[in-house]
Amino acid sequence: MSTRREVLALASGAAVTAAAFPAPAYAGGRDDGWTATWAAAPTTVPPGPPLELTGQTVRQVVHTSLGGDRLRLRLTNEFGATGLRVGEVHVAIRAGAGASTDARPGTDRRVTFGGRESVTVPAGAPLVSDPVRLTVPAGADLVISIYLPERTPVTTLAAFAFQENVFAAGNVTGDAHITPAGTITQNPFLSGVSVQAGAGAVVTLGDSITNGANTATNANHRWPDLLAARFRAAGIRRGVANVGVAGNRLLHDPNPAPGSPAETFAAYFAQSALRRFDRDVVAQPGATHLVVLLGVNDLGHPGTVAPLSETVGADDLIWGHRQLITRARQAGHRAYGATILPFKGDTLGFFNPENERKRSALNRWIRTSGEYDGVIDFDAAVRDTADPERLAATYDSGDHLHPNDAGMAAMAAAVPLRFFR
Repeated sequence: MSTRREVLALASGAAVTAAAFPAPAYAGGRDDGWTATWAAAPTTVPPGPPLELTGQTVRQVVHTSLGGDRLRLRLTNEFGATGLRVGEVHVAIRAGAGASTDARPGTDRRVTFGGRESVTVPAGAPLVSDPVRLTVPAGADLVISIYLPERTPVTTLAAFAFQENVFAAGNVTGDAHITPAGTITQNPFLSGVSVQAGAGAVVTLGDSITNGANTATNANHRWPDLLAARFRAAGIRRGVANVGVAGNRLLHDPNPAPGSPAETFAAYFAQSALRRFDRDVVAQPGATHLVVLLGVNDLGHPGTVAPLSETVGADDLIWGHRQLITRARQAGHRAYGATILPFKGDTLGFFNPENERKRSALNRWIRTSGEYDGVIDFDAAVRDTADPERLAATYDSGDHLHPNDAGMAAMAAAVPLRFFR
């Protein structure tokens, strides 16, 4: 708090040195070298009563891509209409595997925000924590516990975590083991973890395929997770921030027809990639590289879960990709384009000859235009060589659109590591 003398000096126009406002003890020194090690893109929720938590702790498991000696959390209330009251937050290294949410003894740390243990996250805003001294291994799991003392509607979350998280009665943020009152496969109010590592991060911007759809729960078999494992094996120090969102489109926000079943889930598809780019990509700590895999939902949603008036052409998608390239380079990032996977015979009704023509034209532009800094040919990695418009059966999760775990591994293996050395 300023002294009366400092206030009078400011009012009179007198010079006031930085010493008059010393850095608080919680600041932990300079903020050099922070790098995203985990991320989840927040969305709003569909109409209707949301999940409510009152006097409960939600504990979430997140998988690190890069290690460091200190960490920071990013909470999110970016789709909340009122302030989000947070009573206490703890972080620890996870003990066990699979669905375990236990904390490893001796690793539990209380998290503060501007020196405060209890805070309100303003409506429409994120909140970044103070640095937490904890040695975080690369490729490990953290458990992050958030106590919500008041009636709290869950209006900001990442809807598809592919990880079993839990909530429990009372403030059990510091307990090594908690008894769940319920299980959710979502990430409420948590959108990022960064470590002080002095390395750059790769941001993967995409849809459900990047988000990890149809992969095994609790297994971390999303292709960005497997790419991070390749980085570690090759001695490449890069964090990976996965901001893929199921159903996401490059050019349009969710827009279900009134009264259609899509009204009950389309909000989870998130704002368009063009709209969310600054929040989900540019704001990632230490981001240096961008990988874009987007376009299949722009082709498939009109006429299925979006109006036909939102039908786009290949030229529209190319225009959108050019915007992402321009904005990435303005932020100092190198940008890599990934080809759209085949989806002939898909069970969602996306495929038709015209959409295949558009996919082929977009992929041709990604491969040959030279506008991206490099090309990642996911299409070539997972297509059926006998019928290139289809996913190879070995890599098909069953809906002929999303790869299975083996397909995710093939995608990760197709990424040229030289782009990130």
